[in-house]
Amino acid sequence: MRIAFTGSHRVGKTSLAEAGTELLPHYHFIEEPYLQLEAKGYLFPEIPTAEDYLAQFRHSLQQIANSSEDIIFDRCPLDLLAYIYVTGKDKNIQMYYQEMLAAMEQIDLLVFVPIETPDRILCQDTDLPRLRQEVDDLLQEWIGDLDNEIITISGTLTERIQEVHNKIQAIL
Repeated sequence: MRIAFTGSHRVGKTSLAEAGTELLPHYHFIEEPYLQLEAKGYLFPEIPTAEDYLAQFRHSLQQIANSSEDIIFDRCPLDLLAYIYVTGKDKNIQMYYQEMLAAMEQIDLLVFVPIETPDRILCQDTDLPRLRQEVDDLLQEWIGDLDNEIITISGTLTERIQEVHNKIQAIL
């Protein structure tokens, strides 16, 4: 099974995705494209641009295309496209949207980690809270366009892990 975690920044995606590898120790964890590209020498500015998110989007598409079964993805084309849309001056993303939909067809379970109310994770001004909220709003809108098995999770990390575990057990 291919599992992807999606959500805006500072919502606990990575912590949850890493915990997923403890639930499923035979699964391979794929770091988010930002970290992989940075390790390869890509120089990101302090505040990434639409072009930086596009590089991550392309990398994410390749991750999915080249993946086998039993994978956990920390981020996916869905959330990266939301960042492209929110940060880009050119809002014509139809071609990218179709690429995202095609890639997402290969995901068996999408775990959406939204911003909760009240917010569980403090987001300082340096963490771009407006960008975070706009991406979250867009993801909540776009998720309805997907045919994937989707779980929207909330609660403490322990509660979130349990929700994901229960969903995986129900699918398997």
